[in-house]
Amino acid sequence: MDDFLKGKHAVVTGGSRGIGRAIAEYLLRAGAAVAICSRSRDSVERASAELKQSTGGEIFGEPADVSKSDQVERFFAKVASRFGHLDILVNNAGVGIFRGIQDLTPEDWHKTIDLNLTGVFYCCHHALPLLHKSGAGYIIQISSLAGVNVFAGGFAYNASKFGINGFSEAIMQDLRHENIRVSYIMPGSVQTDFGPRTGDDNWKIAPEDVSEVVLSLLRMPSRTLVSRVEMRPAKPKKSN
Repeated sequence: MDDFLKGKHAVVTGGSRGIGRAIAEYLLRAGAAVAICSRSRDSVERASAELKQSTGGEIFGEPADVSKSDQVERFFAKVASRFGHLDILVNNAGVGIFRGIQDLTPEDWHKTIDLNLTGVFYCCHHALPLLHKSGAGYIIQISSLAGVNVFAGGFAYNASKFGINGFSEAIMQDLRHENIRVSYIMPGSVQTDFGPRTGDDNWKIAPEDVSEVVLSLLRMPSRTLVSRVEMRPAKPKKSN
């Protein structure tokens, strides 16, 4: 992997595991300095240390719950202190709670919407001054095919991902003449701990595949914007 992102600074939310960790690793290997956050201090500090050892890149991690505006503000203040400016924001943090409408509690609803959607707003809001300092930047949202395809028991998750898609398309219009591009990626089933493991998940998308798409978007000439990407397993598991 070449270092085409050398000198660039990136933030990946939910970067301690799964898709976020894979994206952080790919950004580091492409030469970027990376900041990650996670709700767990132990998790984010361990991931940062492991990624630094495996890539040799510049990385730091801080605990932050992106559903809490004050925690997001503190995180980006630390990013500003460490990096000075920002070139790339990857909003990846998310949660999935899947129950029927009579079984999902109000607390579950707010947790899903606050983390998956409101957290994206908080991160974009606090990142924009740092992106403007760079004179150009890229915001990439990790959405889901659940943002276009509904399923039983997924109404809270569906609502959050439909919201991310609409949010992303709207801020794309706001920011495109400020040299800040916005894209969203909609993966289908991915091999992570996000959903239940069955022991036969090889048919699913790998987190590294999503990371490849992130790098592909960042490689695009600045005159061009790929506004959304849909990803599916090439050979989904057949139902009996």
